[in-house]
Amino acid sequence: MSLTVSQNIVSQKLKAYYDITKFRLSSTVVFSGAFGFIIASEKIDWAKLVLFCIAAFSTTAAANIINQIIEKDLDKLMRRTESRPLPSGKLTVKEAAIFGWIMAAVAMYILFFVFNVKAGLLALLSMILYGFVYTPLKRVGPVAVAVGALPGAFPPMIGWVAAVNHFGLEPGILFAIQFFWQFPHFWAIAWVLDEDYNKAGFKLLPSKGGQNLNSAIQIMIYTLFLLPLCWVPYYLGMTGINSGVIAMIFGVLFLAQTFHLMRRVDRKAALQLMFGSFIYLPVVQIAYLLDKL
Repeated sequence: MSLTVSQNIVSQKLKAYYDITKFRLSSTVVFSGAFGFIIASEKIDWAKLVLFCIAAFSTTAAANIINQIIEKDLDKLMRRTESRPLPSGKLTVKEAAIFGWIMAAVAMYILFFVFNVKAGLLALLSMILYGFVYTPLKRVGPVAVAVGALPGAFPPMIGWVAAVNHFGLEPGILFAIQFFWQFPHFWAIAWVLDEDYNKAGFKLLPSKGGQNLNSAIQIMIYTLFLLPLCWVPYYLGMTGINSGVIAMIFGVLFLAQTFHLMRRVDRKAALQLMFGSFIYLPVVQIAYLLDKL
């Protein structure tokens, strides 16, 4: 009986460590970083790609852990986050911090010593911006979204730099596409979760009026940038024309959802836009990859 209890305790603890990494979110970041790595590579080194994915996951997990340690008391106030490992007591702050340091150390070792200093510094900057700048700014105002969009757009650029050890227009455009995508993505989420966010004092929607037409218009404006940007990889010779066409089609559909939000100005339309944002980025990145390969 005591063995069964011990096994349950260990299982619950492991589950808490898994949850604090925000595994699904971190996995999407890994995919985005791997996308940049593959697009940059003339010939894919699969062993290095696996190591890069480990580093990308560890970087994101460490940033998420910093975020949750800082917001542990605020997370108790929101229904969406009250069951997270720290507010629920499944992990202590010390346990989370040690695990976060381990994740950060793994990421930095791989990026600095297996890849290059540029990729390592970008990942370190991303972790600091997300954990120590974006996190506290969430209670200040929508400037937090602009700051959070920076580390959120770094993964494909870091992947590119890790693969070829140089900057240029190519990693810059991968960064730009993901950067502008994040505004409608973040704001759609903020709209859907506005009631919960208000409990913690988070002020993320672009308009002071919150869920109103002004916010919807600003969401539309940032989505517009994706339409010309989606063609740049083709003009730079990074991919073929087919992926540009696919990116344009999905960009138009994504933009149409913002017009729907402007017309309806309600939670249902924002929820549809949120799911649209989840679809847009991976579809476009997969299209670029297939065209490249």
